[in-house]
Amino acid sequence: MVGAKSLVVPELPETETIARDLDRELVGHRIVGVRVTRPDVLREVRAAELVRRLTGAIIGRSWRRAKLVVIDLSTGDRLVVQPRFTGALLIDAGSMPEEERRYSTLALDLDDGRSVHYRDIRRLGTVALMSADRFEKATTALGVEPLDPAFTGEHLSVLLRGRRRAIKKVLMDQRIVAGIGNIYANEALWRAGIDPSREAGNVTAGEGLALREAIVSVLTESIALRGTSFRDYRDASGARGGFVEHLAVYGHAGDPCPHCGARLIGTHAIDGRMTVLCARCQK
Repeated sequence: MVGAKSLVVPELPETETIARDLDRELVGHRIVGVRVTRPDVLREVRAAELVRRLTGAIIGRSWRRAKLVVIDLSTGDRLVVQPRFTGALLIDAGSMPEEERRYSTLALDLDDGRSVHYRDIRRLGTVALMSADRFEKATTALGVEPLDPAFTGEHLSVLLRGRRRAIKKVLMDQRIVAGIGNIYANEALWRAGIDPSREAGNVTAGEGLALREAIVSVLTESIALRGTSFRDYRDASGARGGFVEHLAVYGHAGDPCPHCGARLIGTHAIDGRMTVLCARCQK
């Protein structure tokens, strides 16, 4: 399995889980106080302005775009969080462990006595405050959402057509498909039986359909199990995701392939990241 020191960026299932938790718990609550303890995570706003613009705002919908968690506010602003490697949005009703609290970079105090902390151990993630127009401009280059009904096998085939880069690199290009990172690219390509190093443009229409189904199924299953936790990812209540127990290839280099029993290969040659594949099953 992946070593204890490995860093894994929260991908679509993890950020989707966080956004759903926040949406369920926070809608309609007013922000009565803002505490910024690590302003270096802030983007597009200074700490004093963040405090001013957030205080008194009522929280609306929380949702996800790509790997971003977006919180709509009654003021028209959007709080946009990119957790990256060690970030988490945690709801604290007074019982948050001290080891989590000491890495809090900012906290939103709510009208019911709870707080929402952005905890980030290495402070590699970011928190931005944007108008709706600014958010649209900032995200205009993002690709299609893989759980959107518009993401069909035919659409994926069009996106892959003529591309000479490795299929894994194309899947992880957020300008083409939004939200897929290393974990789920590995898993989807294994499910679809496609070698991650193949040129994307050489994927046939039939393979594109199978790949689309593999992408949607692995993301949906992971969301149902609240994401994948190796070390740092936590949902909004501080709990770990359960999909790690269901990973077929990622983190299993050297283990038998669940399909054919051949030894899974681990390599960094494709994109500098860990790629795990079965040379027998993936062509």
